[in-house]
Amino acid sequence: QVQLVESGGGLVQAGGSLRLSCLASESIFNINLMAWYRQAPGKQRELVAYMTSGGSKIYADSVKGRFTISRDNVKNTVNLQMSSLKPEDTGVYYCNARRTISDLLYWGQGTQVTVSS
Repeated sequence: QVQLVESGGGLVQAGGSLRLSCLASESIFNINLMAWYRQAPGKQRELVAYMTSGGSKIYADSVKGRFTISRDNVKNTVNLQMSSLKPEDTGVYYCNARRTISDLLYWGQGTQVTVSS
């Protein structure tokens, strides 16, 4: 089982920045896909960004140009740098991982991000 622990959430004013980190319990060299999701109050959980071990990246249209996902294979982390934050970015952010296409999906416990007007 892959265990994931998120950190870096907090309260920030609109236009500010935050950096989220997700620490995995095993080498992410063996994890093909790592992703960030978020869930705002009253809304469904949505994909924010994901990155494969090969370096491919996908971003939600709402965060393109503002968020950057990255992987550190030495520290076994996946990070999400968030800039130009908007109140609409408020929500609980979750880390997600999958070793291979045949493996289970794993989730962290989430970290709260609140952006004030």
